[in-house]
Amino acid sequence: MSIQTTDTDIPEAGDTAGIGQALRDYWGRVKGGEVGSMPAVLGLIALVVLFSVLQGNIFFTALNFANLLNQGTAIIVLAMGLVFVLLLGEIDLSAGFAAGTCAAVLGVTLTNQGWPWPLALAAALATGLVIGLVLGVLVARLGIPSFVVTLAAFLGLQGVMLLIIGEGGTIPIQNEFLLAIMNNNMPVWAGWLLWLVIVLGYAGTSMRAIQNRRKFGLASSATSVWAAKVGALAVLLGIGVYVLNMERQIVRVGREACVVVGPPNEPVGCVPVIQGVPWAVLVVLVLLVVLTFVLGRTSYGRHIYAVGGNTEAARRAGIGVSGIKISCFMVCSFMAAIAGVLLASRDNSVSPTTGGAQTLLFAVGAAVIGGTSLFGGRGRVIDAVIGGLVVAVIANGLPLVTQQSGIQYVVTGGVLLVAASVDAISRKRTSAG
Repeated sequence: MSIQTTDTDIPEAGDTAGIGQALRDYWGRVKGGEVGSMPAVLGLIALVVLFSVLQGNIFFTALNFANLLNQGTAIIVLAMGLVFVLLLGEIDLSAGFAAGTCAAVLGVTLTNQGWPWPLALAAALATGLVIGLVLGVLVARLGIPSFVVTLAAFLGLQGVMLLIIGEGGTIPIQNEFLLAIMNNNMPVWAGWLLWLVIVLGYAGTSMRAIQNRRKFGLASSATSVWAAKVGALAVLLGIGVYVLNMERQIVRVGREACVVVGPPNEPVGCVPVIQGVPWAVLVVLVLLVVLTFVLGRTSYGRHIYAVGGNTEAARRAGIGVSGIKISCFMVCSFMAAIAGVLLASRDNSVSPTTGGAQTLLFAVGAAVIGGTSLFGGRGRVIDAVIGGLVVAVIANGLPLVTQQSGIQYVVTGGVLLVAASVDAISRKRTSAG
């Protein structure tokens, strides 16, 4: 005797798995070695709580929150580009000074030669692509280890910067549009509009992905899990926008809210109130969406993961390994060029130290701390954002607690070492499983 069923008798994949089951599945993946960004998220929460307890009147303020985002933006963008190289199991030690070199090109063409800012910006970005092309060809075509190639570029690009702008020289950036990127804020209404677009965009794309999986009978998240994720995103981003839209550094003078200029007891006037989401946040979000789509939704992105996971297997599968490697170095240097523009915008100038000091180390640390593997084949662009926030919180909060720079370096290095250790341990557990 046969029993006939209809489509309505078969539950759609994912409908029977609620939030509890999703949490159990996630914990199972963590125990199997797939920790992802969880350590970085937990570390970020712990650091924020710690600094808020120690220096809450300074650290946990709208003004410092905005400053923190401003300080971390260039590092995050640079780390986004490094994710592409790290996914291959390679490294780019020259990314910091690539950013500085591209910023120098921007300064010279814009300020010294008087080019229109779109052309000067295009020249800086094109410089990044050329640097990445040279690095990629040396690594992929000649077979020189990326550590050696990029270390040589790390040294060489410092010399190029000095030749472009002169030793000890500083080139001011005076274009209002470029300066506004890192120094101005959105109107309050624009911040809330951005929040709405992000929440609705995430809700729509994630629900569409779930429906497509169900259509083909594949396992998918339950609707309750989807709703919980959308709700959590809406709340977290809503809090961020609310805080950034608060008036920062204000003094009430009668019915007027303003920043008082002059000695404390002898005010001489007011300047406009500072409030709103920084435009730099929009830059990071746009890059995050674009690069996440490239890695997660295109064949090119799948080829990057394949090459990083097993180069020989990818070659036998017909993937152009050399082309993938060259393109990833170009993406990395292009993102470095964008980071260089952001650094020039923040400092209002370009100098021989732009992109130097700890810029590269913080960027590599951001990518690794966020969850990108140093061994290749595992990582996401969002890892750079999460790790960049961890690095920014450390760099922002530690000086409020201690003025000893040695402690700051030790803590940052320790966090990076812990992240690398977690990566190595998780890979061993994954291989053993």
